[in-house]
Amino acid sequence: MTPIPDLLTGLLQQAASAAGLDPAAIAPVVPTRDPSHGEYQSNSAFKLAKAARKAPRDVAALLAEHLPDHPAIGRTEVAGPGFLNLWLGDAWLGERLAAQCDAPRFGVPAREGCVVIDYSSPNVAKRMHVGHMRSTIIGEALARLHRFVGYEVIADNHLGDWGTQFGKLIVAWHRWLDPDAFRADAIGELQRIYVRFHEAAKDDPALDDLARAETAKLQSGDPENLALWSQFIDVSMIEFNTIYERLDVSFDVVYGESHYNERLQSLVDELLAAGVAADSEGAVVVPFEKADGKGLADTALVIRKSDGAALYGTTDLATIEERIQTWDPVRILYVTAHPQQLHFRQVFAAARKAGWTKPELEHVWFGMLTLPEGKLASREGRVITLKDLLDEAHRRARVLVDEKSPHLPEDERDEIAEAVGVGAVRYADLSQNPQSNIVFDWDKMISLDGNTAPFLMYSYARCRNIQSKGEIQDRSLVAFTPSHPLERELAVALLGFPEVVELALGTYRANLLCDYLFGVAKALNRFYGDCPVLRSEGETLATRLALVEASARVLGAGMQLLGIRPLDRM
Repeated sequence: MTPIPDLLTGLLQQAASAAGLDPAAIAPVVPTRDPSHGEYQSNSAFKLAKAARKAPRDVAALLAEHLPDHPAIGRTEVAGPGFLNLWLGDAWLGERLAAQCDAPRFGVPAREGCVVIDYSSPNVAKRMHVGHMRSTIIGEALARLHRFVGYEVIADNHLGDWGTQFGKLIVAWHRWLDPDAFRADAIGELQRIYVRFHEAAKDDPALDDLARAETAKLQSGDPENLALWSQFIDVSMIEFNTIYERLDVSFDVVYGESHYNERLQSLVDELLAAGVAADSEGAVVVPFEKADGKGLADTALVIRKSDGAALYGTTDLATIEERIQTWDPVRILYVTAHPQQLHFRQVFAAARKAGWTKPELEHVWFGMLTLPEGKLASREGRVITLKDLLDEAHRRARVLVDEKSPHLPEDERDEIAEAVGVGAVRYADLSQNPQSNIVFDWDKMISLDGNTAPFLMYSYARCRNIQSKGEIQDRSLVAFTPSHPLERELAVALLGFPEVVELALGTYRANLLCDYLFGVAKALNRFYGDCPVLRSEGETLATRLALVEASARVLGAGMQLLGIRPLDRM
C-alpha cells in the first residue's frame, strides 16, 4: 500500500511533467499543521518558480491545473506566496481507511533485517528501582515498534552480574546472612547485608581486602563462590521477572557482563596487535582524534587497566563483536541514560576502528526521572523501587475504577486497576520527549482527562461499549463516505497512523505516537458528542459504525505498541 504522502507526491510529479516543469524538483508532500489548509501541502512551487521564471503562486496554480483526475484529491487551493494545499476526496478517504485497517501493519511498508535492542539492564542482587524504569519502558516500546514493521528484533537484557561488588557480597553473606530473612525476601536480605558491609568497612578497611580476595576467587572459578554467585543471579531473576511480567516486558536474550568475560583479554591483545589500541602508562587505551567523532578529540577509551583488569568499555566491545557474529544485525540500539553519551560515542568509534562497520550503532539516551517530594516513599526509606511505584499506581487506579465502575465484580475491577495503573506509568514516561527530564504527576497520570493512558483506554473501551450495546457482531470494515465534518475529521486522523509509526520509528521517539493517539482520541470524543451512532440509520449508521471500528483498531494497535493493554470495558 503506497503511503499517502508518496501517492500525492507522485501525482504532483505527473502534474509537473504535464505542465512542462521538472518533476525531479517536486519535494515530498507533507501533512498540514492547520486542517483549514487541507490535509497535505506542497511547497514545490518555490523551487520550480526560479527555473520557470514565474511567480511561485503561478507555478502552484499550474500544478493544480495539471493534476491528474485521481479520487485521492478532492480539492486544491493555492495559498500564501505559493503553497499548494490538498484535501483528500471523501469517497477515497473512506475506501482508503477501510483498506488500511485491513492491511498488514496498517499499510506500513515491511522492513527486513535484524535489530538488537539493549535495554533495562538491572544489577544482580539489587531491586529494580525507578532508575531502571525509563530504559525498560522506552526500550520495550522501541522493540515493539521495530517488530511491528517486520524487523527481527533481539531484545537483550544486559545484566550487571560481574565485578567487585560480588566479592563484597560474598564476605557479607558469610558474616551477616539471616537465612530466615533470605528465604522470606532474598533480594531484601542481600541488599541489607551489602549495606552492612559498606558500613562495617568504614571502620575496618581489611574487609575491602577480603572482598578483593573473594572476587579473585570467583573470577578464577572457585566452585563455592561460583555457586553463591549463581544463586544471587537466580533469586534476582525471580524478582526481575515479576516486574517484567507486570510490565508485559520480555527479552529474547538475558546475557550478563560475565557472559563475555573469557573474550576480554584476547580482544584487547588483538586490538593492540592491529594498532587500534595502544599502551598508555601501563594501561591499554583506544585513542581518538577529531576525525573519530564529535567531542572525541584527545580522549581515549580505557580497555585494560594497569593492573590487568578489563572495564565496561572492553565488555561493550566484546558484546558488539558477539552480536555481529551471532545475528548480523543491521542496527544495534542502546537505551540508557544521558550520562553515558560520551562512553557510547567512544565505544562506537572504537568499534569502527576495529573494522565493525556494518551495523548502525545508536545510543538512544534519555533524561532523568524524579518524583515530587512526599508523593511516594519506599519501604526502605532511601530508593523508590519499581515494585513500589507500580503498587502505588495500582492503588490510585483502583480508586478511579471503584468510582467509575462499582457494578463490576471485585476481581475484574482489580484486573482493570492493574492494567490502568501500569498503563498510566508507561504512558507518563513515553508521552514525554525521551531526552527531557520528567517529573511524575500522580493526579495527571491517573486522570481520565488530558493526555493520559486512562483517557486513551477509556476511548477504546467506549468504542467496544457502543458495539456491545448495539449487539454489533460483524466488525468487518467496508468502504464508506463521510458526510458530517466530524466524521471526516476522525477519518483523516485515523489515516495518519502509518505515517506516525514511521516517524516514531525513524526518530526513536514513542512520544510522537502518544501525541498522535491523543489527537485521535480527542477527535473520537468530538465525533461521539455530535454524531450519535446507534440512533443513526442506513448509510449514516454504517459510516459511523465503520468509524467506531476503525478507531478501536487504531487505538488498540497504537496502545499495544506502547505496551498498554486495551480493555473492552473500564
